Amino acid sequence: MHEIEIIGVPVACKKGLKETWREVAEWTADKLKAAYGNRVRVRYYDLFDSNIPVLPTGEPLPIVMIDGILISCGTKISIPLIRRKIQELDSA
Repeated sequence: MHEIEIIGVPVACKKGLKETWREVAEWTADKLKAAYGNRVRVRYYDLFDSNIPVLPTGEPLPIVMIDGILISCGTKISIPLIRRKIQELDSA
């Protein structure tokens, strides 16, 4: 099973806090579950959660890691990139 961890933070706006990255992470999880079933588990962490995984130093959010390997940071959450990394890991 591949562990996909997405770390983000709520975004402040005029009407309060928006959970944009959490919403995108949930949408991403649905798409990956449809493609891979029980072979993947997607977990979203808010930067301020107490159980957040160890983060690479100084990298911008959102951070996406698969099996502890950093695959993207500071850019959009990319399903094609995640799928390519899963395929790479499966073929290793």
